[in-house]
Amino acid sequence: MYLYTYLYTAVSTRLAELRRDGERGDSPVPTAVIIFGLVAVAMAVTGLALARANNWMNAIPNNTAPKAP
Repeated sequence: MYLYTYLYTAVSTRLAELRRDGERGDSPVPTAVIIFGLVAVAMAVTGLALARANNWMNAIPNNTAPKAP
């Protein structure tokens, strides 16, 4: 019974300390959303650059693809 009383007191004390401390840092959710957005933009820019480069290369007269060795 002593263990349960100790654990209850320790947990309730810790929760009370956490409630008093208003500044606990930033949540990881906004950071994950920002990273996902940056990855999506990077993929879009890379895809656009690849498409424009392929169109530019295909516009060259007598275009032949290089052969693998």
